[in-house]
Amino acid sequence: MAIKKPIVISVLVFAIILLSNFTETNPYFTITEKDVAFEVPKGFPAPTYTFANNKPTPAGFTLGRRLFYDPILSKDSSTSCASCHQRIAAFAHIDHTLSHGISGLIGKRNVPPLQNLAWGQSFMWDGGVNHLEIQPLTPMANPIEMASDIGDVIRKLKRNPYYREAFKEAFGDTLISSERMLKAMAQFTGLMVSANSRYDKFMRHEDTLTQFELNGLVIFREKCAKCHREPLFTDESYKSSGLYPDSTLNDPGRELITGRIKDENTFKVPSLRNVAMTYPYMHDGRFRTLEQVLDHYSKGDYYMLNVTPELLATRDMNDLEKKEVIAFLKTLTDKTFLYDRRFADPTYH
Repeated sequence: MAIKKPIVISVLVFAIILLSNFTETNPYFTITEKDVAFEVPKGFPAPTYTFANNKPTPAGFTLGRRLFYDPILSKDSSTSCASCHQRIAAFAHIDHTLSHGISGLIGKRNVPPLQNLAWGQSFMWDGGVNHLEIQPLTPMANPIEMASDIGDVIRKLKRNPYYREAFKEAFGDTLISSERMLKAMAQFTGLMVSANSRYDKFMRHEDTLTQFELNGLVIFREKCAKCHREPLFTDESYKSSGLYPDSTLNDPGRELITGRIKDENTFKVPSLRNVAMTYPYMHDGRFRTLEQVLDHYSKGDYYMLNVTPELLATRDMNDLEKKEVIAFLKTLTDKTFLYDRRFADPTYH
């Protein structure tokens, strides 16, 4: 006797729900109180985002993680935060020059990595967002990235049985709101702390660096650290890297936010933590290797509009010095962070 189509569909739906619940309860993905304890790493400054009004909980973090990996946040349910922010690349978009959005659309900027966001004073290449909790709204509303309307997103979440239960577990009742959604996502992204690279262990006297790497550290502190300030390896400022603008992108940088001519062609100084994993480089992804980046800085052939004077220190860096600096930069790779099970995608596995 033939099986009726409605029965087959019901069985498939039940299987999908069962599999979804299994992955969330798999011990590898299960989040505990210990997993969501936020601690300021030794040597780090006080964070900007303190979780004072959004204390991380296992349920809140798990909800934020699910939202981060769920394409339901995009207009056509095709693109998630993780589509661009990939764990393998320290949550950058490995090997993609520019961001990719819905319908195969290509953005104007390279995808920045996500790490140590609790110390961020502002976000995006142009600093258009100044609070961790509202940061996701920008890519969600961007017509090239997710092209979503927050009202439509909330309506989709309310219709989803998983999210009704997940919001109840995280917040005590079934109310699904944009505020709660953003707080859950901030619990997930705010706990993305990278502070256990070989450099960090060296600074804590737990490991050593080779002489070649130490030479690179000395050169880095002399020529690069005014902008890429330790231990976050960014000073959170906006500067021009002297790159000649890409006329096809027509990107004015921070001037787009402030309207000030002095901010034209300036972009946020990115952190160099895990930089060996986050290629390509620069705001428009024009350089594929660290060697190309240092070649640009050492040649001194800069687009002089608003160019930051700190770049003058990098001129005439010789080939040996560049190799030593790159050797040091590779000590900033934090495998503990890159392979942290808390940030893995449970829906994929």
